[in-house]
Amino acid sequence: MPEKFDAIVVGAGPAGIACAYELAKAGVNVLLLERGEYPGSKNVMGGVLYRKMMEEIIPDFHKEAPLERPIVEQRFMMMDRASAITFSYKGMEWAQEPYNNFTVLRAKFDQWFAQKAVDQGALLICETVALECIVENGKVVGVRTDRPDGDLYADVVVLADGVNSLLAKSLGFHKEFRPDEVALATMEILKLDRKVIEDRFNLEEGQGCTIELFGDATKGILGTGFLYTNKDTLSIGVGTLLSGLIKHKIKPYELMEYVKTHPMIRPYIQGAEPQEYLAHLIPEGGYRSMPKVAGDGVLVVGDAAQLVNAIHREGSNMAMTSGRLAAETIVAAKERGDFSEATLDAYRQKLMDSFVGQDLKKYKDATHHFDKFPQYFEEYIPMMNRAASTMLTVDGVPKREKQKKIWSEIGPAKRKFKIARDLYRAWRVMK
Repeated sequence: MPEKFDAIVVGAGPAGIACAYELAKAGVNVLLLERGEYPGSKNVMGGVLYRKMMEEIIPDFHKEAPLERPIVEQRFMMMDRASAITFSYKGMEWAQEPYNNFTVLRAKFDQWFAQKAVDQGALLICETVALECIVENGKVVGVRTDRPDGDLYADVVVLADGVNSLLAKSLGFHKEFRPDEVALATMEILKLDRKVIEDRFNLEEGQGCTIELFGDATKGILGTGFLYTNKDTLSIGVGTLLSGLIKHKIKPYELMEYVKTHPMIRPYIQGAEPQEYLAHLIPEGGYRSMPKVAGDGVLVVGDAAQLVNAIHREGSNMAMTSGRLAAETIVAAKERGDFSEATLDAYRQKLMDSFVGQDLKKYKDATHHFDKFPQYFEEYIPMMNRAASTMLTVDGVPKREKQKKIWSEIGPAKRKFKIARDLYRAWRVMK
């Protein structure tokens, strides 16, 4: 007799664990499947965890979770080849409870989070691949795994199997994602003394800083680089649309080496020792690439549902919220004894009413717009750097002449009009 659960969650990332935790907490018999050796062993993200969405699942989690540093400063570098214009916000309100966000290392954090779900009663099985959904009479009733006699059954299956979500694709929920709908991110963990980190980033003991890198960090390709402070390591990485890497014929590791040796970044990481190298696809198609997220006996959450806000580097918080909302929907469906698409579609409605759906809708055209018009990264950021250099270089030239020089270097009236039009377009897709 095959084993039957109330719910099976495929994938122990933030979305899957959040869903399993909430289901187990509500008394639902839930199985959490993970293909890796342990939760977090296959996962990659920059390493920023947002407090609010996690706390909605486990209040005061920061008192026991394996966090690295609370972030007190966020910097943004608009980079040219040998210069950068930097914006930042530093706030001491972020250095104390309730905090804003933290840096984390997924291998540590995901294991802790998954254990909390197990403590609530979820059954976690690792090193198990869900090969396909078992469908009977048009309804998902379980999953077929790579284990001997590995068919597992449930009233509902939650797909948290990541950006490609082969299971959702096999159900016809989405097609193969295009290269301009996914980003390829590479990341390194670099070992560095914690006091050196604090001195270099101008931090007090225990405080953290994040730096987002635009422009030359990606050689003008749409994407971002990042440099985050952990306790005694740094997370450095770069991610660009796969279509950009293909178009410019750049290999991901070449881009990573370029960022590490950039004169604006090299001083931060000097003397650090590489500890780990990771690479992963990130869903960046946004609102217009979202697949169907509810069907008969099945829900789709997290990266599998394309829930990433690339503009604000948010993903794990959206994933956790989607997992929590999916769990709420399943608990209500269980009470009704109805796991049909009509009932489970309440998840989609909750998702779109939440900040997740609203933010994805707000930026629904942003990624594709900046991909379509690469001059923002290729031309305008270098132009900003040259203008700043001209104005801030004290060489005896009157400032009014410098302004004229900058204005003339922009080009003829036709080009100025084009820039003004591009700025208006950017405002339209970001407003």
